[in-house]
Amino acid sequence: MTGWARRRFWSEATVRPEGAGFGVALDARALRTPGKAVLCVPTEALGRAIAAEWAAQEGEVRPALMPMTRMANTAIDRVAAARAEVVAEIAGYGGTDLICYRAEGPAALVARQAAAWDPALGWARARFGADLRVTRGVVPVTQPPEALARLGAAVAARDAFGLVGLHDLVAITGSLVLGLGVAEGWIGAAAAFDAAHLDEGWQAELWGEDEEAAEARGLRRAALLDAARFMAALSG
Repeated sequence: MTGWARRRFWSEATVRPEGAGFGVALDARALRTPGKAVLCVPTEALGRAIAAEWAAQEGEVRPALMPMTRMANTAIDRVAAARAEVVAEIAGYGGTDLICYRAEGPAALVARQAAAWDPALGWARARFGADLRVTRGVVPVTQPPEALARLGAAVAARDAFGLVGLHDLVAITGSLVLGLGVAEGWIGAAAAFDAAHLDEGWQAELWGEDEEAAEARGLRRAALLDAARFMAALSG
């Protein structure tokens, strides 16, 4: 297989040993990435998840319904060759982490943010020794270099596959702390999504949420859950 096929041509998708990891075979043909590399993933669990996506295709192949395959392809074709840039992009979220920027009011929103976000900052402090500062309003806050360095080291410790999943977790939540929390199992993906979209939820409670905004929010939530599944499969 050299990229996406328009229609299903295989009878069975199976996992098999491939190099130092696991690959997926469509009948007897090794699955390849769009860049024509043989798809090889670190864990059998991720291989099974990818094989299940291909087995579920009927008629026309729909890449939009294959997030595990897409993320594995990205790790192999793109992230492995641009590792330093991807690490820097993800780590950069620590300097403007969403959960460090608090509302000045009303009091109920301030309390809701504290209840949802303070435990995450406490976890980052205990887990990584990263003590991030909190500000109110839109005034930027400069984070301690040592805290950013420790969070950056946690990002850099991941391989190309881990970076792909972590990138989505962090980008969707706008929070390096929440993204790392999901990746390490400290917080569930659904809870992290709710915490990251706390302000949107507050506004929706006050003014209602239109159909288009609700649909966009649902798509972001689904993408975050997919990234969390990808990370879980990486852990076996």
